[in-house]
Amino acid sequence: MITSKNYTFYIATTPGKLQKLVIPAYVLHSLAVLAIIGAVTVVAAIGSYSRMLWKVGNYNALRHDQETLKKQYRQLQSTVNDTNQRLDSLQSLATEVAMTYGVLRYHPAAFDSTDSQASPEDAFDRSIEQYTFLKRNAAVIAVSSSGMQLMPAMNFADSTYTPSIWPVIGHITDSFGERLDPFNGEGAFHTGVDVASDYGAPVHATADGIVTIAENHSGYGRLVVLDHGFGISTWYAHLSSFSAVPGTRVKRGEVIGYTGISGRSTGPHVHYEVRVNNAPVNPWRYMKGSTVGD
Repeated sequence: MITSKNYTFYIATTPGKLQKLVIPAYVLHSLAVLAIIGAVTVVAAIGSYSRMLWKVGNYNALRHDQETLKKQYRQLQSTVNDTNQRLDSLQSLATEVAMTYGVLRYHPAAFDSTDSQASPEDAFDRSIEQYTFLKRNAAVIAVSSSGMQLMPAMNFADSTYTPSIWPVIGHITDSFGERLDPFNGEGAFHTGVDVASDYGAPVHATADGIVTIAENHSGYGRLVVLDHGFGISTWYAHLSSFSAVPGTRVKRGEVIGYTGISGRSTGPHVHYEVRVNNAPVNPWRYMKGSTVGD
């Protein structure tokens, strides 16, 4: 029975008995409104949650694509680096052939480093040093119409400006050429040799030259680079400290630093490179049969 202001309900509780329930109309109207609002809210929440799931899915997909692109970029970068190093090695081979047959121009870079305020005594000493070097190695240098050239002669290997000793007393743990990178396990080109030794062991210059670099270098850690002239330079990496100062002259066997683990290193050792016109060559050819102090 429905009245103008109330709703009356009869509920059968037990057989033969009815219970009367009177509910004001506004209560039922309020419940109906609340039910509608609740239904709308639930539908909106479901829609919002669905959109959030869609956005999360897109974000994860984009993140996965980004990681894939980063990995591909690193692989391409590694491939480019390896290719460049192989090209450098081919260049070094061509350089060595040119040096053997006397077609490489003479570049006495070891004498080119001059101070802007050099004293007359320094200039005189430098001239004497240059004269002595040229006199000692006259058999391997000839003057042609195109300038001074290196001539094929074994005496050049005896020059104090040619690397000929081990940089540190130890044993070789990694050689020149292709290898697996110890950090990522991927193929890589190793531009030098690794000589393991005790931490803090003295590192020696393998030939006379000028210190051009003695600083931290990405990947190499603490790095010393010596310029020996004729386009030849040597690199000594992963040092613990320096004992050489850029711009100074050093003699073969002189201590230029100490063995360490700086940079990308798995243990105390010296990464040793020999470069010809900045192209890495196999240092082993300069180290065979020689030790520190020979």
